[in-house]
Amino acid sequence: MTIRRMGLKAAALISAVAVGFAAYLFWPQPQVQPKELAALQGSVDQGRYLATVGNCASCHTARNGAPYAGGVKFHTEFGDLYSTNITSDVETGIGAWSFDDFHRAMKHGVRPDGAQLYPAFPYPSFAKMTDSDIASLFLYMQTVAPVKSAAKANDLSFPYNIRFALRAWNKLFHEPTPFAPDPKQSADWNRGAYLTQTVAHCGACHSPRNFLGAERNDLALTGGVMFDEVKPGKYREWSAVNLTPHATGLGHWTDADIASYLQKGESERAIVHGPMIEVVLNSTQHFAAADVRAIATYLRGIPAAAPPSGRTPTSEQLASGKISYTVHCGSCHLPTGLGDKGLGVTLAGNSIVQAADPSSLINVILYGPRLPPPPFVSERTRMKPFGKRLSDEDIANLASYVRANFGNQAGAITPAQVNRQR
Repeated sequence: MTIRRMGLKAAALISAVAVGFAAYLFWPQPQVQPKELAALQGSVDQGRYLATVGNCASCHTARNGAPYAGGVKFHTEFGDLYSTNITSDVETGIGAWSFDDFHRAMKHGVRPDGAQLYPAFPYPSFAKMTDSDIASLFLYMQTVAPVKSAAKANDLSFPYNIRFALRAWNKLFHEPTPFAPDPKQSADWNRGAYLTQTVAHCGACHSPRNFLGAERNDLALTGGVMFDEVKPGKYREWSAVNLTPHATGLGHWTDADIASYLQKGESERAIVHGPMIEVVLNSTQHFAAADVRAIATYLRGIPAAAPPSGRTPTSEQLASGKISYTVHCGSCHLPTGLGDKGLGVTLAGNSIVQAADPSSLINVILYGPRLPPPPFVSERTRMKPFGKRLSDEDIANLASYVRANFGNQAGAITPAQVNRQR
């Protein structure tokens, strides 16, 4: 056989493999049809509970807008997306959807017209829900008052604006298999796992993502990043903390700490602030006590893990940061970092302080913590913003000092990271 003929055969083989792989990626996944709606024994009350604790309102209700009428903007590295109207309006909402339509969207991320939904709608999490819970959610959404509100057009860069390409994304990253209880774990652990992984979709914010925006299963719940629009076209980055029992996450938290934080927005370890405020107000405070206990059991019972958080601070950084801490922070957070109740929260083992992405910590120092109004969080001294008092280098050194002391185990922060948050 000549070299030329060998080359042609190799090229043909490579082409065949490429075509086959492309066909595999873009061929739609098989879709399992649910049982008849009546046979699933769903209920409106259960659906209302699931919609509440699943925080559907926060994502589908624009500021000053009608409940569930959509229009909430989500800024991502791929562009901007807008949530859709999920009221019972038959023209612009989901009032004309059948249960099969609704099930297909929740399970497979596919609209009634066959177009793919973007995974900013967390169907990869909802797909793990039981058909009974999906049925309950459908029954409740049918009771939501209709509002005529057409969906806004997304603004995504190429090639992410091609919905058809999401077939390949689903093949690579979406697994529509329902949640399966672990027989080696307790009933509480399994209930907590179900809630965390499905309707509450905690991983959507608290897991790192790969370059195509899929949650990284190898680092599930170890912390993520989100964007908050502070003014039109201006976005601030926030970090969602590590929820595993790692020392940089919930390793120092008790079940009571987790329960208090989810239900009241504060615990001995932390006070809710930033984008998490809306989650507590609209979602987690409404969890039944038994479900909160189950979530705490699950989070404290999963393997501890953490992504890398950067280089070790230099001695010069630590020396400068210690001076800034003593002058500006020590009176409320104490020289020990343990905090004074009613003044400063503990910094020792603090999951925000130790997050791999330090953006939330930098925001707190620059702008002061954004807290919910009393009486939801008890009266306490409000931390002042230091953005106008301290330079980028000062804040970087201060934050690096806090991240490397009081038993904390996190890397240094650079002035460039501080400047980005300004």
